[in-house]
Amino acid sequence: MMKFADLIDENIEELAALDAIDAGKLYHMCKALDIPSAANTLRYYAGAADKIHGEVLKVAREFHAYTLMEPIGVVGHIIPWNFPTSLFFVKVSPCLAAGCTMVVKPAEQTPLSALFYAHLAKLAGIPDGVINVVPGFGATAGAAVSSHMDIDAVSFTGSTQTGREIMQAAAKSILFNKGEVCVASSRVFVQEGIYDEFEKKLVEKAKTWVIGDPFDPKVQQGPQVDKKQFEKVLSYIEHGKKEGATLLTGGKTVGNKGYYIEPTIFSNIKDDMVIAQDEIFGPVMALKKFKTIEEAIKSANNTRYGLAAGIVTKNLDIANTVSRSIRAGTIWINCYFAFGDDIPFGGYKMSGFGRDYGLEALHKYLQVKSVVTPIYNSPWL
Repeated sequence: MMKFADLIDENIEELAALDAIDAGKLYHMCKALDIPSAANTLRYYAGAADKIHGEVLKVAREFHAYTLMEPIGVVGHIIPWNFPTSLFFVKVSPCLAAGCTMVVKPAEQTPLSALFYAHLAKLAGIPDGVINVVPGFGATAGAAVSSHMDIDAVSFTGSTQTGREIMQAAAKSILFNKGEVCVASSRVFVQEGIYDEFEKKLVEKAKTWVIGDPFDPKVQQGPQVDKKQFEKVLSYIEHGKKEGATLLTGGKTVGNKGYYIEPTIFSNIKDDMVIAQDEIFGPVMALKKFKTIEEAIKSANNTRYGLAAGIVTKNLDIANTVSRSIRAGTIWINCYFAFGDDIPFGGYKMSGFGRDYGLEALHKYLQVKSVVTPIYNSPWL
């Protein structure tokens, strides 16, 4: 695993280019963040590989008992298109450390880096058959992975609807399912005393946002991943308009080529609006003014999702109260999008099951075996 990580570092420019070409991600961001973090994730779990152990149990009867932690078996990984490198290694790294073999199905929009990672794994000395990358469409390759009788667990990150389909397929094949359904929130709740100033500065920032070629280091936003996602984001913008939200800025396409959309900000939203309830995966933000902390908490929890939330406050009591009240798997206080290999990450409600990152991620790829033997001579012998 350490050699695998070293090879990633050595091929960082090629890998960053592949994700920029496939996903429209910013090349300089991939090179500075996504690819190095992938190598670091591999190294973190390589260090954890020899820390997996069972325990000796204290039992009441005259027996000696202990547990073993064993690999769960063959794991199917289904990777989304929004973070093709990061989420590849979030799943593959702990799985390798646990001693499992795997079938990895990258998103049909972003297969290139996954195939290159499989090549690097072979160069690193990982045996054939341990990491198997199978590109293809969700309806064929994804369905085969999630329903195959010889796959012992499925780890998934993607849309809630796809997650439901995977759970149904896994249930039909009587699989142990650890499907993880992750979503991104684009709602921002602002206290009324600072709302007007916040809105003004946010709109000004959005209007100066640089959109264009992801290989240009000055660009801050590349294209949507494909035509389907491009049209999906535009349809959400139309929903926002029809439902009565106020369009503050954006909402239009950029240029005649490529799937570019302006940064879009809505205000005067209601909790039951589509743009406040659904996952959009596009440059769309919904602003809502609140008076009391209780009102903000109620609105924040008024969704079937619960992946992550951010709190900005100078008041420690408010930070603690809100962080305990919001039903989400991760709460960031005075920061956002702060990840670490040693910090478990996962959602509540329809945002999924289980955790990625941290030692918690190892547990889903392990199973416990109990071994019991008499302390004294067995009457059976």
